[in-house]
Amino acid sequence: VPMTVAEFENYAMNICVTIFMVWMGCIIWILGKESGGGKWAYIALSLALGLGFVGFIAKIVLVEFVLKGE
Repeated sequence: VPMTVAEFENYAMNICVTIFMVWMGCIIWILGKESGGGKWAYIALSLALGLGFVGFIAKIVLVEFVLKGE
């Protein structure tokens, strides 16, 4: 069964954004290690930049499970 354009776009977007999130996680890790600010600076950096990840995952959960469940 061939895939529609909308299905392809949905899969491609989720895969690409997931790869981008992992890459950004690596950048956060490197910034935290090289900043020399210590444990608390790394925690603050991770929380501030990691909130975007939480928002993206929350959006997926809401769209997939709450809105499609209606």
